[in-house]
Amino acid sequence: MRRAELEGLQFAFYARLTAIIVVSVWLIWLVPWPRDLYYGAYAFGFFLLGYIPYRLRRHRHGEAIKLGFIVLDVALVTAAILVPPPAGLGGDWPIQTRLRGQEFLYVLLLLGEAALTYSPRRVLWTGVSIIVIWSVGVFTVYSLPDTLRFNDAAAEGALTSAAVLDLSFKPAFVSLTAWYTQLVATSLFTLLLTLTVWRSRRTLLNQVEAEVVRADLARYVSPDVAEALSSRGATAFGEPATRIVAILFADIVGFTKLTETLSPERTFALLRSFQERSSAVVFRHGGTLDKYLGDGFMATFGSIGLQPDAPARALACAFELQEEIERWSRKRSGRGADPLRVSVGVHCGPVTVGNLGGRERIEFTVVGDVVNVASRLEEATREIGGSLIASEDCIRAAADPAWRARFRSSRHVQLRGRQQGLLVHIASSSPSPGETDRPARKSD
Repeated sequence: MRRAELEGLQFAFYARLTAIIVVSVWLIWLVPWPRDLYYGAYAFGFFLLGYIPYRLRRHRHGEAIKLGFIVLDVALVTAAILVPPPAGLGGDWPIQTRLRGQEFLYVLLLLGEAALTYSPRRVLWTGVSIIVIWSVGVFTVYSLPDTLRFNDAAAEGALTSAAVLDLSFKPAFVSLTAWYTQLVATSLFTLLLTLTVWRSRRTLLNQVEAEVVRADLARYVSPDVAEALSSRGATAFGEPATRIVAILFADIVGFTKLTETLSPERTFALLRSFQERSSAVVFRHGGTLDKYLGDGFMATFGSIGLQPDAPARALACAFELQEEIERWSRKRSGRGADPLRVSVGVHCGPVTVGNLGGRERIEFTVVGDVVNVASRLEEATREIGGSLIASEDCIRAAADPAWRARFRSSRHVQLRGRQQGLLVHIASSSPSPGETDRPARKSD
């Protein structure tokens, strides 16, 4: 909100500068030489009164400075309208005639400038300053000894319509009716602009709060789920649908043995680092982090919305995940920590996506045999050898022969709990000794 106000002040200054240029050109064309120099001095003073608070906008007392200069702005514009130029510059009309024109509209431009700053307080302050200072100026002229006033003429006797008309055309006559109209118009204009800016500010605040909520929500669910919830609304998100989705399961190999000698704090830190690195890889490839599973996780591609290249995204994510963990493992080995390996299983096929859960808590997830197969493929890495296994269905759906070339071997496997075999492709090296002691995780 502070940044928006500062941007509003900057925009208002540029708007003021534009207005100064436009009015100056208009005065040069309208006012004869050398009287235009007199009004040019006012224009320059008005520029300075805008430039100084603009330069001090980041000052810790910047708001008070701006409010003070608003008063000076109103006073300067009022003086430019009501104070006649020196006699040597021409224009020897009575000062009362300066209340007859439409120059008061220039004062209202200050309200427009204040409205650009996202600050209802500045708009209200500007409106009050205009009412007070302009009224002081009007009553100063109204109180001059040579001013003709309707009340003074009426006190001398009844005025006929012709006498009133004749009085109103006299140069020294000042009527308070125009002042009443200006007060009412300024008050209503100030009120309307204040409400408009307040509503705009509330809208901006709501957007900021919604973004904060979305950002916080993205820390508890996958960012694309948070984005879908905030853009579509909770009631329109998560309706069951069947589509082709790529599923990726990943797990730290030998995690049980790895953490035997680690304290709970170091185990927590290890998992946290693994999850941060893994989720970053998943999100870079447009995947959805479905859930964390202890020392592993499940990611989906194409579950939130249709992704024709979901199988290719899943395969690219799997290989980059292996590379990221290998880099991390080398860093760990360099400081004397145990190296890490991650096993990955990737499969693709039709699943049902949607919300599951009760009234108090729901979870967006995917359900189907494809999920179980992907989990079994990740488990099979310990028996088959290799840290990345992808199904033939996923390779075929990726529709690019280059993916098949990245796997070192292929074979039919019989997955636990399934009657039919499955053709799979294997990448990476066999697990090192001692890394196959982890029991298979139940996935269904």
